[in-house]
Amino acid sequence: MKRISNALHLAVLGLFLTGCASQTFTINGSTTAEPSEQSSQHFFIHGLGQEKVVDAASLCNGAENIVKVEAQQTFVNGLLATITWGIYTPRDVMVYCRA
Repeated sequence: MKRISNALHLAVLGLFLTGCASQTFTINGSTTAEPSEQSSQHFFIHGLGQEKVVDAASLCNGAENIVKVEAQQTFVNGLLATITWGIYTPRDVMVYCRA
């Protein structure tokens, strides 16, 4: 019974350690319902010393067509980072363009 209790505590602790985070950069004010481009970025060892660049201007055919750029770590991304002890830490990026 004690093993089940310890396993349950560990599972709950794991859920609390895997959180969600989002950074949104609104560029031209209006919003659209769905992202024009969505991709997953792959980082290793908690992303130390690593960066990924998304050229939103080329994806939206010009900087004037960018509505917003959003980077987020979802629950699943956090869970993957926790399971791998931070060796693999993905993040999702979405670029919204004017229609």
